[in-house]
Amino acid sequence: MMKKIVIFLFSLVLIMSCSKSDDMQIVIEQMEGDVVIDDMNSNTFFMGDFIARAHPTSGKTSVNSDETILTFTNFKTDNGPKLLVYLSTDASSTEYINLGDLKGISGDFTYTIPTNTDLEKFKIVNVWCVDFSVSFGTAELKK
Repeated sequence: MMKKIVIFLFSLVLIMSCSKSDDMQIVIEQMEGDVVIDDMNSNTFFMGDFIARAHPTSGKTSVNSDETILTFTNFKTDNGPKLLVYLSTDASSTEYINLGDLKGISGDFTYTIPTNTDLEKFKIVNVWCVDFSVSFGTAELKK
């Protein structure tokens, strides 16, 4: 994201080089303020990358800023019997919150997070195979 901002700033400087320098300084100051706001907002939600456990699993997961929706993006895993999505305290799902059946083995999916879920405690997204009591893959949610 920072690379895009730098490229945009550089392009803006080239385009604005014909205008008065005071106008340019105002634009740059406004943009710098926007960058700080974006950095603060990026810390308000959780994200993680899936890693394989018992089966190849990949993709990204994130939680919206309201902590109500868990999203899988570019998700992929093997098919299996009775696969569920858990928010758990560890990869073994010692303690967990069941978000329901895995909606598919490839693609983008969303799951509703129960109200008042402590994502500092239940920070592991776990694709859990009930029949064999194994994790297909996990992602640790980080701020």
